[in-house]
Amino acid sequence: MSAPQDGWQPVAQVEDVEEDDVICARSCGRDLAVFNIEGSYYVTDDCCTHEEASLSEGYLQEDTIECPRHQGVFHVPTGKPMAAPVTEPLRTYQVRVEDGRLWVRFDE
Repeated sequence: MSAPQDGWQPVAQVEDVEEDDVICARSCGRDLAVFNIEGSYYVTDDCCTHEEASLSEGYLQEDTIECPRHQGVFHVPTGKPMAAPVTEPLRTYQVRVEDGRLWVRFDE
């Protein structure tokens, strides 16, 4: 396994995230939602932008996640709000796969 470089941090093992599923993972003190959508990986903040709720506990349908608290919907790849009551976009992060591990990049 390579050491983190240029802001990349480990977030999960590939095998931890089943296809068409989402898990909560923690990296650098942040709670993150880690998605596997048809074999493509995405990472967003785990907290809904409307009110505090864990998106990893939400309903994943194709490439959208529905918040378990008030049923707001986000487009996972872009973080774009898709259905009320959410209006603020969800923060998304770059992801890479290396040696069976998922890495996330935090651009500060």
